[in-house]
Amino acid sequence: MDRTGSEPKPDDAEDGDLPVGEAGSDLAALGTPPYQASSSRVSKDLRASRVGQDVINFFRGYCMGAADTVPGVSGGTIALILGHYQRLVASISRFDVALILLLRKRRFSEAVKHVDGRFLAMLAVGILAGVATLAGLMHWLLDHCLPQTLSVFLGLLLASVWIVQAYVDRWTLPRVVWFSTGFLLAIMISQLPEGAGDDSLPVLFGTASFAICAMILPGISGAFVLVVFGSYHTVTGLIKDFVRLDISAQGVLQLIAFGSGCLFGLLAFSRILNWLLEHFRGTTMAALMGLMVGSVAKLWPLQVPTPETAELELKDRVMQYVVPADWTGNLMTLVFLGLGSFVAVMAIEWYAKQRSASATAPFESEPSEQS
Repeated sequence: MDRTGSEPKPDDAEDGDLPVGEAGSDLAALGTPPYQASSSRVSKDLRASRVGQDVINFFRGYCMGAADTVPGVSGGTIALILGHYQRLVASISRFDVALILLLRKRRFSEAVKHVDGRFLAMLAVGILAGVATLAGLMHWLLDHCLPQTLSVFLGLLLASVWIVQAYVDRWTLPRVVWFSTGFLLAIMISQLPEGAGDDSLPVLFGTASFAICAMILPGISGAFVLVVFGSYHTVTGLIKDFVRLDISAQGVLQLIAFGSGCLFGLLAFSRILNWLLEHFRGTTMAALMGLMVGSVAKLWPLQVPTPETAELELKDRVMQYVVPADWTGNLMTLVFLGLGSFVAVMAIEWYAKQRSASATAPFESEPSEQS
């Protein structure tokens, strides 16, 4: 017996086992055993945690959707900033033969788990909501508050570069080369002129395949790729017509071609990228860092339209860079906005690390009641 006078607990008994003897009878008389109450509380905590994760993933998708509507801003960069980039790539890459076999056998629950379906579903809903609700606001901000908006984006980008560099454990010569390659590639893409455009079905399919790959690469904007290929206005026009239910049979075929190209590019490229992240994580992150740093020029806040294009719509303006000494606006406001967004991202990253550490800690056992 222990000092309470009750039978000692067998060595092989688990914490949740019912006590034996009179103590067990007394507890049974009290109603719900403590271990069941504890299990119920844990179950409620898990459900609340899942709902909280759904809200977070919706917010992540919302931010990605808003970013992907703006030429020059990458949804992949937003995914890196918010900490779900590798999970997104891995989930998309699981749309494979195994998934098809599970669906053919009608094992739908396993199929959803195979592709991390709950995560992808909430992310997709958030992306659609972001595109639908923030596209107009983002374009208004870029049209009327361009320097201020770019300052915020620049702060976000620099913060994400700081976060990503932690994934590169050491800088070897090959990693420096890949960083430089990514940097030069982003610079080259940002300097490409706008294409003349071609709305044929094969061109839309190919353009979509390239654009969707860019959308999951940090530092390269999928919307900007559409601008380069001359398909941006065609695609946005088709989407607007579809929302207004004013679309022809040809428009439906064009949307199908574009959607099929997105699906093809996403499934093919995500598998390659996921394999690289699994086998060459440091080198791949170095290349992604290069893409992000190379896109800084596109987000430089001190730029103004040329006099000839100043009265045109935003998409048709030709921008030229201005040195700080020649800037006529308020530089301190831009600096404050950039630093503010940088600090905000770093605070979110710190909170995410603290939350992750607490989530992985085991549940503390409930204190036993005194007899």
